[in-house]
Amino acid sequence: MFKRLFLSVSALAAALCIAPAAAADPAWPEARPLTLIVPFSPGGNVDTTARLVAQKLADRLKQSVIVDNVAGAGGVLGVAKAVHAKPDGYTLVMGFDGPVSVARLINSAVKYDAETDLAPIALVTTAPVVLLARPGLPVKDMGELIALAREKPDTLTYASSGVGTVLHLAMEVMQDQAKVKLVHVPYRGGAQITNDVMGGQVDLGLLVTTSATPLVQQKKLRALGVTSAGRVDTLPDVQAFGETPALKGFELNTWTGVFAPAGTDPAVVRRLNQELNAVLKMDEVRKRLAEGGAIAGQGTPQDFAGFLKKEKALYAHIVKSADIQQE
Repeated sequence: MFKRLFLSVSALAAALCIAPAAAADPAWPEARPLTLIVPFSPGGNVDTTARLVAQKLADRLKQSVIVDNVAGAGGVLGVAKAVHAKPDGYTLVMGFDGPVSVARLINSAVKYDAETDLAPIALVTTAPVVLLARPGLPVKDMGELIALAREKPDTLTYASSGVGTVLHLAMEVMQDQAKVKLVHVPYRGGAQITNDVMGGQVDLGLLVTTSATPLVQQKKLRALGVTSAGRVDTLPDVQAFGETPALKGFELNTWTGVFAPAGTDPAVVRRLNQELNAVLKMDEVRKRLAEGGAIAGQGTPQDFAGFLKKEKALYAHIVKSADIQQE
């Protein structure tokens, strides 16, 4: 009996000795800043969303969240930097459809695989694309545009933010569904698209609602349609593509989301997901996103992973059907 008692006491003592060591492991987050990589230059849609989220996340975590703009290659450089960062929960990236889900489908030089090299944390926004017409183009909606495109095949030009972007993919789907052919003119960013559509250098231009909404509201440009399933609250007079019979069922939206490098502690991923969901439920945040035509996301990391899987399958189908390759 004394031997059993001694062993029990010894085991308890050993457990008590181990416990303080485990408790001494530093809790996340430590008193050091987090970095949120933005794969674009300052001032764009993704950057604006990231800075709004970073500010509120910092308040909740009681830690600084520094926005690091890493522009280049359509967002690929910024995402690649995140992929190669230490998976300790202190480096995140505000990813979006292009460099996360499309880039590797059209460019063999992209070496990372976002599905295995990144840990999805939370869907931040979804937002439709708006098709804008140059001044003087004799069409007022998608039906009239399709009629003109059929009358004059391969003559109307449209500007997107680059080959393989969701803006480009949306127009490829539109052309395939409506059986028309337009000329794609890839640009590097929204500001140049806006200037050239306003100046008449191109007939049409595509912008995400967050950029297009003020231009339409201020009557600087005319919108022909939005790519969401229904109309958006900020542009109630602009038809959804799907309202045109030739484009029935059309829906293709852009999205942004926060990721960590693969291998990040699942407990950290869950905590970040909870904090980001709380940020995205804030009235101020939802209002600011809605003003630009974006919808705040919600859900678990698993929900976001499922969303990404479906989106990637859709993009792969479009890329293959349209035979899109990086120029």
